[in-house]
Amino acid sequence: MANILVVDDEHGIRDLLSEILNDEGHAVELAENAAQARAARLRERPDLVLLDIWMPDTDGVTLLKEWASSGLLTMPVIMMSGHATIETAVEATKIGAMAFLEKPVTLQKLLKAVEQGLTRGTVQSRDPRWAHAMQEAAPPSHASPITPLDGDQEALAASQAFDLDRPLRDAKDAFERAYFEFHLAKEMGSMTRVADKTGLERTHLYRKLKQLGVDVSRGKRQGN
Repeated sequence: MANILVVDDEHGIRDLLSEILNDEGHAVELAENAAQARAARLRERPDLVLLDIWMPDTDGVTLLKEWASSGLLTMPVIMMSGHATIETAVEATKIGAMAFLEKPVTLQKLLKAVEQGLTRGTVQSRDPRWAHAMQEAAPPSHASPITPLDGDQEALAASQAFDLDRPLRDAKDAFERAYFEFHLAKEMGSMTRVADKTGLERTHLYRKLKQLGVDVSRGKRQGN
């Protein structure tokens, strides 16, 4: 069982997520704004945070940046939003968020993200080097303080190094290219698993990869 903090200004979403996570055996703390989230973070020391981006007092990205700069980002954070842009998702990832869930959040994606987050958080909590680094210095705004546990390191690094001073279409293509390269490397080139991970039909996936100029053999070569 884990302690999970859910931060969302919508009452219905808080109740729904709380019910799902309680059914999975987790203890859930609820916050409807950043002020309550700050208090809960200090009081409960959650194992994982589900954080909404758009909130009336302080938005989720600002709160995430605040935790990172003060050394309080010692737990995995999963961002949620129904209206966030790719730029916002990329910014949150660079600050330290481990994942992004688009609303309405499906049960399967929620549980999978929570499981991965808790697994990552458990390993990190056992690594004194990671804990020391988080306490000694705030992470730079251009990099994530969360150490990846699996997947191809080069692909992950590429996915977090975007030049945003470019037209939106170019920035979007760069993000999608890095996203698919990361999953190809992680799944060792298995198109079936990549299709499952990304939620795309295989035909659509092949077409998308070709459009982006992604080398589909890269993951297979690295996995050999």
